[in-house]
Amino acid sequence: MVKQWLRLGILFLLPWVIAASSVRDETLRSAIVKVYTVVKNPDYTMPWSSSIQQISGSGSIIEGHRILTNAHVVANRTFIEVQRYGERKRYIAHVEAVSHQLDLALLKVDDPSFFEGIEPLKLGKLPQIEQKVSVYGFPMGGDTLSVTAGVVSRIEHQRYVHSGESFLAIQIDAAVNPGNSGGPAISDGKIVGVVMEGISKAQNISYLVPTIMIRHFLKDLQDGKLDGVPAFPVLTQPMENPTLKAAYHLSSQEGGVLVDKVLKEGGLQKLLKVGDVITAIDGHPIQEDATVAFRQHEYTNYEYYVQLHQMGEKVGLDILRNGKKIHLEAPLLKKADQLLLIGTYHYDRMPRYFILGGYVFSPLTRNLAVRVARSHISLIPYVEDFVTPKRKEVVLLLRVLPSALSRGDYDYAYWAVEKVNGKKVVDFADFYRQVTQSNCAQILLQNKMGTRILIDRREAMKYQKEILQRYNIEYGSSPDLRVMKNKGK
Repeated sequence: MVKQWLRLGILFLLPWVIAASSVRDETLRSAIVKVYTVVKNPDYTMPWSSSIQQISGSGSIIEGHRILTNAHVVANRTFIEVQRYGERKRYIAHVEAVSHQLDLALLKVDDPSFFEGIEPLKLGKLPQIEQKVSVYGFPMGGDTLSVTAGVVSRIEHQRYVHSGESFLAIQIDAAVNPGNSGGPAISDGKIVGVVMEGISKAQNISYLVPTIMIRHFLKDLQDGKLDGVPAFPVLTQPMENPTLKAAYHLSSQEGGVLVDKVLKEGGLQKLLKVGDVITAIDGHPIQEDATVAFRQHEYTNYEYYVQLHQMGEKVGLDILRNGKKIHLEAPLLKKADQLLLIGTYHYDRMPRYFILGGYVFSPLTRNLAVRVARSHISLIPYVEDFVTPKRKEVVLLLRVLPSALSRGDYDYAYWAVEKVNGKKVVDFADFYRQVTQSNCAQILLQNKMGTRILIDRREAMKYQKEILQRYNIEYGSSPDLRVMKNKGK
């Protein structure tokens, strides 16, 4: 009799459970958004040119009437629209904040009716391995909401394709396709990550930006300014080799990283020295393979504990210096883009350039380098270098537009300018000032091999307008240089 009553009770409650679950699912789906973006893609090989493209992605509504999505969904945008799940109307949106480092963006919609009746999604914790997740979004293959299921496969540092930097990432086996970007991965009703990329040649290997990095982004914005994720301005190597360990007073059971170089612009030159061994970071022991535990039995790159900090904060370092233990508090003052000679990828701006008599000059950016470095191997050392007070940017003679003035120089392309009239070039603005403010009749350019290019300044200005018209170029310089010229700098 008791069993019969239990069966009847379960049967009685089952419809209510199903109904409640359906309501929860519908509430969750209502917070999923499709993002339509018109983008202006710059051409870094011809920096005055661009093309227009329409793309789409996904997003989710979070607290504060904001839409969380990927930076690459709205990068180089000219116009953004968003559409709610189950509706056909599109609303105009704009970017409130974007972190190209973390491939995250927040969108706002001015029309308050867009958010009516929506329960914003909440951020969950870092999921466990094998935890089930559902990916929501609007991928290719249809117009309506798509939901795919999978599990967390691994959690470790991965290179974020959009920025080229490495941060903690979640790998999942749920199917992800173009259009899923920016959509949430949900577990237990909360966001555990934002879809950022999939590996096209692999079977169901996709990556999420975890909520740890999303929270870093949101906290960074609390003062109204996005500072970014700090970088550790030190080059190190693992200490797995027993001979290396013994030489630096480590036992066979101890781990750490050996300091090979302290970057000049990083702010730590007075604290750290070449030959120091960093054994722990914020109290977390560094293993001999340069990893740290972020959970029991789970390891990732030791810079994880640097990246949890906000810019300007200090990270604790335990070091061995000549066998003596020392504790340091190291300020984190720079992000990777400020330390690399060829910075991280640029978005939301057109390339800088300057044309003088058909000679086209532009700074060497990562956007350009990834396209041409393999065929111009002389540029590779610059890509692997770091800024110094005397060298903050590499200036290229990008190409030479054929004209009566430039005959014989047509083959010069992707040619790094080291000196102008014998004076070294610090950055692109310095190069522009040197060329335009020079009183010399001829502009002498040299590369690091000493090769010379001579430009007759008077003749260059004489042919400038004709050359620009011939190649259908509206301006002889990018907007930033035109502003500099008008201000007389």
